[in-house]
Amino acid sequence: MPKNLIVVDSRRDWPADDFDIPVITAIDYLRRKYQPEDRRTRVINLCRNLEYGGVGYYCSLLGEARGHHVLPEVRTLLEVRRQSLYRPGLADLQPLLEKATENLQKEVGATYVLRIFFGWTTEEPMREIARELFERLPMPALEVQLRANGVWRIQRVCGLPIGDMDPVEKAELRAALQHYLARRRRKSKPAGCKPAERMRYDLAILHDPREVLPPSSSRTLKHFVRIGKRLGIHVELIQRRDYGRLAEFDALFIRETTRIDHHTYEFARKAEQEGLVVIDDPDSILRCTNKVYLTEILRAHQVPILETIIIRKTDLRRLEKRLSYPFVLKVPDGSFSRGVRKVTDPETLRKVAAELFADSDLLLAQPYCYTPFDWRIGMLDRQPLFACQYFMSSNHWQIVRHLDNGRALQGGFRTIPLHEAPTLVLQTAVRAANLNWGRTLWCGSQGNVRRRFRRGGQRQSEYRSRH
Repeated sequence: MPKNLIVVDSRRDWPADDFDIPVITAIDYLRRKYQPEDRRTRVINLCRNLEYGGVGYYCSLLGEARGHHVLPEVRTLLEVRRQSLYRPGLADLQPLLEKATENLQKEVGATYVLRIFFGWTTEEPMREIARELFERLPMPALEVQLRANGVWRIQRVCGLPIGDMDPVEKAELRAALQHYLARRRRKSKPAGCKPAERMRYDLAILHDPREVLPPSSSRTLKHFVRIGKRLGIHVELIQRRDYGRLAEFDALFIRETTRIDHHTYEFARKAEQEGLVVIDDPDSILRCTNKVYLTEILRAHQVPILETIIIRKTDLRRLEKRLSYPFVLKVPDGSFSRGVRKVTDPETLRKVAAELFADSDLLLAQPYCYTPFDWRIGMLDRQPLFACQYFMSSNHWQIVRHLDNGRALQGGFRTIPLHEAPTLVLQTAVRAANLNWGRTLWCGSQGNVRRRFRRGGQRQSEYRSRH
C-alpha cells in the first residue's frame, strides 16, 4: 500500500488527476486485505459520514487496527460530536481567541463561522487559533462557530464534510493537505493532562444500581469498599450524576458496561484529562468494545481466531456461499450476549440481518460452534491476574439468555488459580494483551480463547471472539 492514501466515499469527491496521492473508496479500503508492509501508511479519511457506526467511522477504526496512521482518529471523531468531551480541552484558548477577534464587532448575538483545513485558514488573524484547534481536534476540516456576547467565544466545533464545501474550499483543502503532508508532525499530549502524583488515595467506582446486567454486583462493590479500607484507600461508589466531582479523586474504576456513545466514555475521558488513573481508559473503551477492531488487530498480529467475515448489507448472498448454516451474526459493539444471533436458514438470515443492520453499517459472521464454557483471563498492565470459566446458560448456546419478557438467565462461573489454567490459554491471552488495545486494561471477555473438552481427555483448541 502507498505511503499516503486518501479514502473517500466516491472518487467524484476527490478527483486524482492532478494530485500525486492515491485515492481509494471506503468500500475498497474496508475490503482490502491487511499486509504487514502497510503499517507505516498514513490514511486521510475524507468520508462524508463519520458518525459512530458509519462507513467513515469504520475506515478510521480498521485503519488503527491495521497499524495505519489515520486522520482523523476514532477518538477525535467521538470527541468532536460532544461539547462535554472537547470543551474542557479548549478552555485555555480564550485569550488567543480574543486576540484573533479583536477587530471584529462584538454586538450581542453576532455570529462568525471559521473553516479550518488541516490547521490552516485563509483568514490570517485566525491562523494561530486555527493551528491550536487542529492540535486538539485533528480533523481534515473543521467548522468553528463563534458567538459574541461582549467577547467572542467558541459556541460549537464540528467536522466539515467534503460534500458541504464549495469548489473554492475544496481547492483550499487540497492545498492545505499538501502542506500538511510535507511538514513533520508530532503527536501532542491530550489537552488538560495533569500529573497523576498525589499524596492521598481516593478511588471512585462508577456504577449504575439499576443496570440489569452490571459488570459487578452490589455485593462485589461492597467488598471493594471493605478491601479498600484495609489498604488505606477511600473507596466511594459514584453514579452518573457525580460527573462534576471527578477531580476530587485519584483514580476511577468504571463498573458500568462501557459503550462509546455513552456517559461511561465521557467519564473515562474526563478522568484522563484530570490526571486520574482510570480503568477502563478511553483508548481501551474505543478499541476493546468493538469486535471489528478486535478481528482486524488479531488478524494483523496472526493471533488464531475462528473464521470471521465482516459484512455489509450487500454481502448476504456472498456470505451464504462462504459459511454453511447454522452460523452466528454479531453487531460490532454488543455485550452480554446482546446483538449476537444464530441464523439457521436463508429466511432467518434476512430477518436477523435486517434487524441488526438497522443499528450498524457492518456486521460480523462466524461459524456456529457450541462449547460448554468460555475461558476469561483478566489482564492488568499486560499481566494475567485471574482465570475464570464462564458457562453457557442452561439449555442455551450463550452465557446470557435473553427472554422475550425482558428477563435474562445467566450461566454459572468458576474461578481457578492461574497455574491451573491451560498453558495455551494463558499464552494466547498474554499475546493478545500485548497488542495495541489501550494503556490500562485488557480483559479476556472479548477476543477470548475457548476450549472444547471431548471424551477421553482430548482437547481441541478453539479461538473465538464471542461475548
